[in-house]
Amino acid sequence: MNILLIGPQGSGKGTLAKKINRDFGLVPISTGDLFRELIAKKEKLGLEAKEYMDKGLLVPLELTLKILKARLSQPDCKRGVMFDGFPRSIEQAEALKEITNVDWVIKIDLPYEECINRMLSRRVCKGCGAIYSTTTYSSDTCEKCGGKLVQRDDDKLDAIKTRLEVYDKQTTPLIDFYADRLFVISSQDDPEDTYKPVKDFLKGKMK
Repeated sequence: MNILLIGPQGSGKGTLAKKINRDFGLVPISTGDLFRELIAKKEKLGLEAKEYMDKGLLVPLELTLKILKARLSQPDCKRGVMFDGFPRSIEQAEALKEITNVDWVIKIDLPYEECINRMLSRRVCKGCGAIYSTTTYSSDTCEKCGGKLVQRDDDKLDAIKTRLEVYDKQTTPLIDFYADRLFVISSQDDPEDTYKPVKDFLKGKMK
C-alpha cells in the first residue's frame, strides 16, 4: 500500500512518517531528503537541485522523477511507501500516476504561524542528519554523533515564507485531486496524540 503525506512545511510529516514506518513497514520517501543526499555527495543532480531548494522553490519535475524512479526500484519499497514532499502539484500527481499508485492520502493541518516557528527553530546535524529544535535542545552539537548543528538555508525566514506560498498555491489543489482517498488530522497536539488516529486508520486499511 502506498500513501501520500500532505501538509505545509513544518507540520510534522517527517515525524509521522517515522512512526508509520516503525509500525507498518512502509518506506518513507522524501524527495527533499533524496536531493540532500546527492548534495552531500556533491553530485551534479544534487547541486542543480540545491539552487532551487535554497530559494524555497520546487525542484523541476524532470529532475525529481529521475531520483524518484531510482528509489522506487529498490527492494525495500515492495511492501509499500510513504511519499513526503512529492507530489506537490497537480502536474506532479499526474506524473506520479505513470510510475505508481497512491492508495490513501493523509493530510496534516497546522496553522502557518506555527509552521514558521517550528522551521525557524529547526537545526540539523551535519554529521548524521539528526534533527533538533532550539525550543527543546540548547546545544550546538549533536548528542548522537557530536556533529555541528546548523540551520538549513531553506529553514531561514525568507525561504520559509516562499515555501509556504508555493505550498498554498500549488499543493493545496491536491486535496480535491485526491478527495476520494483523503484522511485529515491536526498536528497541533503531541506527536503521539497526532499519530494515534493515523495508526487506527491504517490498521483498518491494511487488514
